Formats: sequence, structure tokens, C-alpha cells
Amino acid sequence: QIKREKPENIPDLKDLVKEKFTTLESKNSDSDLQRNEKYIYFKDQLKEMRKQFRHQSDNDNEAIEEIDEDIAVTQSQMNFICPITQMEMKRPVRNKVCGHIYEEDAILKFIQTRKQQKKKVRCPKIGCSHADVKGSDLVPDEALKRAIDSQNKQ
Repeated sequence: QIKREKPENIPDLKDLVKEKFTTLESKNSDSDLQRNEKYIYFKDQLKEMRKQFRHQSDNDNEAIEEIDEDIAVTQSQMNFICPITQMEMKRPVRNKVCGHIYEEDAILKFIQTRKQQKKKVRCPKIGCSHADVKGSDLVPDEALKRAIDSQNKQ
């Protein structure tokens, strides 16, 4: 139809599509959806999964608690790892500016090396935007040191 019309007589295609869509949409009803075989199949699958989950969740609660405990222990151990040396810290220091923690000797050596190169020191913690770490920003983290020491005693 459009090919036969003169360019100035061509109707607005967006309006035509919207009109057709509205007409088709008005013919849809909830009862049509309830009878749709894909919809019925989907609902049946959901019911089946719920049944399986109920049976499984009763057995899994204890296992989940154990996993949570393992995660907590692993995370606390990861907090003991220096981002520079990737080893457990013995004398942790906290950066007052960004809050990240490093092994004292490692960060001081890092600062000294960069100073000799006449470059600023970026915080070595991945994702940190602090770009000028100074020795004066560092304070001993006694709480973390005690936590590391008590973990090592166990």
C-alpha cells in the first residue's frame, strides 16, 4: 500500500503500528494466558521446584551454618594478608586516609623506593583511588595485631 502512495500521502508508520498493537492487545485476556500451554508448563515447573526446595532446605540448614562459619573464618584470615607481600602481616599499619592496612616494613620500603624514583605512592590495595600514601599517614593497628596473634595461637 505504501509503495503505491505518493510520498506526501504516506501515513505515519508509528501510529499505524501502535494502532495495530493496541487492537491485538485488547483481544488478549487473562483466561487466554491461563490456557496457554507454555504458561501452564512454566507454572508446573515452579510447583515442582518448590517441592524439591522444601525437602532440600530441611537437610541443608545445618550444612549452610557450617559453610557460613567457614566463610567467616576465611574472610578474617584474608584480612590478615598484606596487599603488598600477599603474606600474613606481623606488624599491621593502617592508612589514616583510605583505611587500608599493610605490613609496616613492606609499605615503608614501598614508599622509600617510590620516593627515590621521585614518584607518588598509590595505595597498593586493588581498587583504591588514594594516590599519595605517606609514612606520616600510617598508624599501627593494634587491634588487628592482637587478632592475628590470637588466631596464630589457636
